[in-house]
Amino acid sequence: MRIVMKFGGTSVRDGSNILHCAKLVKRYSNDNEVVVVVSAMAGVTDSLLNVAEKCCEERSHGHIKLFIADMMKRHYEAVEIAVRNEEMKSKVYSTLSSLFDELEKVLLGISYLGELTNRSRDYILSFGERLLAPIFSACLISLGVNSLALTGGDAGIVTDRNFGRAKPLPKSYNLIRSRIEPLIKINRVVPVVTGFIGSTEDGIITTLGRGGSDLTATLIASAIDADEVWLWKEVDGIMTADPKIVPNARVIPEISYQEAMELSHFGAKILHPKALEPVMRKKIPVRIKNTFNPDVEGTVICESTKSSEDIVKALSLIEKVAIVNVSGAGFDFAEIMAKVFRRLANAKVNVIMVAQSSSELNLSIVVEKSDLPKALDALEDLDEDNVKIDRRDDVAVVSAVGAGMAGTPGVAGRIFSALGREGINVVMISQSCSEFNVSFAVKREEGKRAVRVIHEEFKLSK
Repeated sequence: MRIVMKFGGTSVRDGSNILHCAKLVKRYSNDNEVVVVVSAMAGVTDSLLNVAEKCCEERSHGHIKLFIADMMKRHYEAVEIAVRNEEMKSKVYSTLSSLFDELEKVLLGISYLGELTNRSRDYILSFGERLLAPIFSACLISLGVNSLALTGGDAGIVTDRNFGRAKPLPKSYNLIRSRIEPLIKINRVVPVVTGFIGSTEDGIITTLGRGGSDLTATLIASAIDADEVWLWKEVDGIMTADPKIVPNARVIPEISYQEAMELSHFGAKILHPKALEPVMRKKIPVRIKNTFNPDVEGTVICESTKSSEDIVKALSLIEKVAIVNVSGAGFDFAEIMAKVFRRLANAKVNVIMVAQSSSELNLSIVVEKSDLPKALDALEDLDEDNVKIDRRDDVAVVSAVGAGMAGTPGVAGRIFSALGREGINVVMISQSCSEFNVSFAVKREEGKRAVRVIHEEFKLSK
């Protein structure tokens, strides 16, 4: 069996966690061909982003030295625990030392310039994965598993130049296959690939967006025709809702690609929203497993699922969003819509949800709150056409997802009746013709309560 395993988050918080994950790889690599994908150690990517932004604001360099010292301490401590072989420890320390020297020089450059571009931000954020992969690979070697650490670029992931949200190019599939296949099939090596990052055709480091390690895993799986992808998380599988919001949420044993994509697009912290695209074409199952409870089957994401009596299968919530409203009267609706979405696309604004009224020009667009300034700037001069642009940034989006909703009368009625009984006002509604989801916006302060109300209405905790 050929498996791509991805580890990240609190699964690799410290050396003991890394060692635990490496032992899992060893357990399954005896009888299988395995490729490992790793994210940065927990919290490292955020720390890198924070220090990069601080370098632009503060011209003094003392904080850079302190940051590097702290990062070195954390990663060297991980090596001491995870890598038992002294020769391998020495090699890893040498690799990490070079990476920390490189990182320090980059941060100093940002500080002197007082400027952080998208390209330099990607370069800095890449260090989290580039530091962990050699440690994980060395840990495997010290456990007796032949291994090799690779960056995403080394593995063949070639992307466009959209720094921060880079898109892998089609040629990546053949490149990945040509570089990974001989390692796992002929040399019996377990490659440890940095998730989240790739490179342009001329070798410049890019990132695939936050959570992009999932995309790295599925991209590799598709390229090498893997039998399954295992995404190791800190939960037993995909839940009917976030257990922090709904304590009695339960694990869903099986879910379709489409349902999982809807959930991830609307904020469920399952996987990268685009991570399923590479495996869907080849019908490769993706399994969500618990790193600290590995014998549990978890949730399988596959082409289709067994029939279920669950009309609504799961709920998701996005709180950091805003609504941009475009309104007016007496205009060519299609022409204005084309202008709006063209400008938002050019500004790299991520559109989450759309609703429209055709009786007059009234177009409501949900965007990430961080993208709101870009969206407003992009649409500003539409006012010259007597089109009014306003915003609402106190909202949250709730999405109810389930294949069983298709063709079932009254689902939306049940959702909004339940919300009405609890006095929760809906400010925007959107539903696709696939009928796989009903999404709506409410006041941000009522988002979590709305999730609990619908979860109870459809008895998802039974």
